[in-house]
Amino acid sequence: MGIKTVVVDNSEELLDKITRILKDMKEIELLGSFNNAVEAMQYIKENHVDLVFSDVVMPEISGITLAAKLYELPNPPEVVLLSGIPGFSLEAWKIRAYGFIIKPYKKNQIKEIVDQYILEYGVRESCSSF
Repeated sequence: MGIKTVVVDNSEELLDKITRILKDMKEIELLGSFNNAVEAMQYIKENHVDLVFSDVVMPEISGITLAAKLYELPNPPEVVLLSGIPGFSLEAWKIRAYGFIIKPYKKNQIKEIVDQYILEYGVRESCSSF
């Protein structure tokens, strides 16, 4: 078992791109890709998730609002915000997001965040077999 991860982006093209990047990483267990932040939030409330990659600008609720709400959960995931607008990095910092990546991102940027997560938290092993 790897880092339980969810991706949220209303751009189908960018959602597919980051999904492919994460699926290729052996440290990642991709639980879901969502193009709707409300659906992602509901999923995360009902399932254990370690790491969320979320677009900032989305309809209904922004990635910043999503992250702030997720951080209110009892066992919140870390949230990495993705945006083509560098000014949102200040907002990401204010809510103490785990990371901020400016679009268009590259595979090595995603890998750096995953490596940072592993250094801080490790990769959880499955405890399902006793």
